[in-house]
Amino acid sequence: MSTAYSLPSKLSRETVTNTASLIRIVALCFISGAAIASRLFAVINFESIIHEFRATRVLASKGFYEFWNWFDPTAWYPLGRVVGGTIYPGLMATSGVIYNVLHALNLPVDIRNVCVLLAPGFSALTAWATYMFTKEMKDESAGLLAAVFIGIAPGYISRSVAGSYDNEAIAIFLLMFTFYLWIKALKNGSAFFGTGAAIFYFYMVAAWGGYAFITNMIPLHALALIIMGRFSNRLYVAYSSWYAIGTLASMQVPFVGFQPVRTSEHMGALGVFGLLQLIAFTDLVRSHVGSHQFQALLRVSLISISVVGVAIFGILTMNGWIAPWTGRFYSLWDTGYAKKYIPIIASVSEHQPTAWSSFFMDLHFLIFTFPAGVVYCFKDLRDEHVFVIIYAIVASYFAGVMVRLMLTLTPVVCIASAIAVSNLLDVYIDPTVPEVPELEDRSEAASDSGAATPSRKEKKKATAAPPTTGLTSLFAPNPATKAASKTTPSRGIFGLDTRIAVLANVLFLLLFFVQHCTFVTSTSYSSPSVVLASRNADGSQHIIDDYREAYYWLRQNTPTDAVVMSWWDYGYQIAGMADRPTLVDNNTWNNTHIATVGKAMSSKEEVAYPILRKHDVDYVLVIFGGLLGYSGDDINKFLWMVRIAQGVWPDEIQEPNYFTPRGEYRVDDQASSTMRESLMYKMSYYRFNDLFGGSQAVDRVRNQRMPAVGPTLDYLEEAFTSENWIVRIYKVKKDDILGRDLKSANAFNEGKKRKRTRPGARRRSI
Repeated sequence: MSTAYSLPSKLSRETVTNTASLIRIVALCFISGAAIASRLFAVINFESIIHEFRATRVLASKGFYEFWNWFDPTAWYPLGRVVGGTIYPGLMATSGVIYNVLHALNLPVDIRNVCVLLAPGFSALTAWATYMFTKEMKDESAGLLAAVFIGIAPGYISRSVAGSYDNEAIAIFLLMFTFYLWIKALKNGSAFFGTGAAIFYFYMVAAWGGYAFITNMIPLHALALIIMGRFSNRLYVAYSSWYAIGTLASMQVPFVGFQPVRTSEHMGALGVFGLLQLIAFTDLVRSHVGSHQFQALLRVSLISISVVGVAIFGILTMNGWIAPWTGRFYSLWDTGYAKKYIPIIASVSEHQPTAWSSFFMDLHFLIFTFPAGVVYCFKDLRDEHVFVIIYAIVASYFAGVMVRLMLTLTPVVCIASAIAVSNLLDVYIDPTVPEVPELEDRSEAASDSGAATPSRKEKKKATAAPPTTGLTSLFAPNPATKAASKTTPSRGIFGLDTRIAVLANVLFLLLFFVQHCTFVTSTSYSSPSVVLASRNADGSQHIIDDYREAYYWLRQNTPTDAVVMSWWDYGYQIAGMADRPTLVDNNTWNNTHIATVGKAMSSKEEVAYPILRKHDVDYVLVIFGGLLGYSGDDINKFLWMVRIAQGVWPDEIQEPNYFTPRGEYRVDDQASSTMRESLMYKMSYYRFNDLFGGSQAVDRVRNQRMPAVGPTLDYLEEAFTSENWIVRIYKVKKDDILGRDLKSANAFNEGKKRKRTRPGARRRSI
């Protein structure tokens, strides 16, 4: 009889399980679609714009071998650049593989479109990887919530919009999937998953310099488990397979080379690997030998080996065999270190400390549920939960130190928040009402009167219900809850009114989160770097296209070999959109060459001119926002140019000279003479007064009134100024004006006579 009824019950459970799996698959498809669609605002609002895919274009047109050995003579002129040895090739290789696969399927997609849509495509994979990772932490419902959060969170969208062709476009997917494989390897003690984690770690090394985060997170997790007394064969197998294969694979990337075994940033992983071998050897000996004397000797030997290992590491570091900690590492622990010693790192806006408002803008209500999720991990504290706790602590600190590292914090915030919200929904959607003390008192009274009462075990058995999984708990009533509701009033935290209030608030927060993410993404994170947008008085959008206007002018009106000097922020744009050689670009691999540009910009004309001629500079490009109120111009960045140049030429360039005697950074009448005579100042404010029709000019960014008489130029001439005066291009005069007399030089420069001398003017002829 029992067999007859067990078969339908089994089929019913299988049907429910299959239905839940199908619903999860459909939900993941919708989440992937939402993740991709939310990153297309830039293409919809402005059009498809990209300017950083020259290397990928070479790979697609000439093949991987030519790309690997490509020497670009137009970059970092006149030095040139060995592209294959100075970049992480994972991003280009990924685009090239997708391009070739599509063409093999007879889909003639242009490589440019592949690059534009690569980041949105990988965001869908990131949502899936986050789902898989969170499922290991709790269950499928929490995984779906985490996938939704990471799919539309602005903290991740900011670096993965369409056209944002950067290493981070694929790096976050690799980060999350590597962590997922590590957790699987640890839970199962599987060398297979450990090898998979090593392969994706190698992919991460080839794609992004942030691979050091994985290099230190996994060893830190393993070390924490050892300290907690949770060493196991599973940990030994997982870590050994990951480290051995991953380290050997990462050394195959030319830009990385032998760094995994010769830099201090990687020594932590090596140290934990050695510690695991010692612990495993100790356990092996202990399992075969029971002598107390031998175990004491073994303990002393292990301590001695550890001390000797640390001493060897110190000796190798002092002798230069192991490189010391890099400045980038020190800047994470000392926020003022980069400004003092490595100004080129501190000059990047993404490397500044994070404002509190940025956390709310990028994460919204997740910043409040994030700590609750970490507390839930403390409650269970399985091995995988220890990883989430460490990840949360480390990423929170780093995100506070550097804006850019909000990117690494966002995944763990989404995971922990999903755990917290999922637990909250589990409690209030299908609560398990505890036993009421009054019922026990009544039962005891009944037993005293001689009535037969069931025991506590019998009551639990009677009210027990088969577990409900997935979404079935939303529709299938819990018999335990139904039985309890008959004997308890529907009040308190499990009352219907309380449940509705809590669930309504959660639903409101989720809907508001979606609205916030959509608004922030469409307004703040979907504007291409070369296109600016503002609002007119009537609320309509006004497009400011000065960058592309200037680059088009360069492309159409200058020789193909004309060398353009600008600050390194615009190097990729000039090379990609104007197709002209540049002195520096966004790769920032040569600090001295960047300092040379900074020196030319911050020096007087007569000092800057020989530098320009020495480097064959034909045009100088500057960004000026004083007319329109664009705060991201070169005058606001000028102090970083001064600081970087001062690091190489401290006797010639000194930052205090560019401030007023009261220590103020000004551009008006009170500006210092060094500031007013610098090449950057003259190029920015040349002819600026002419725009105001005789009235006093006003810089709208600095909110300062300019001098009545503006600067003049002797060695450069204005070649182009964009419509809104954001981009200004000057041509370097090729005539030997250094050998001219003062009168002819003044006549050459708009006929304006000035009484001044040029020390050493005839000393050198170029």
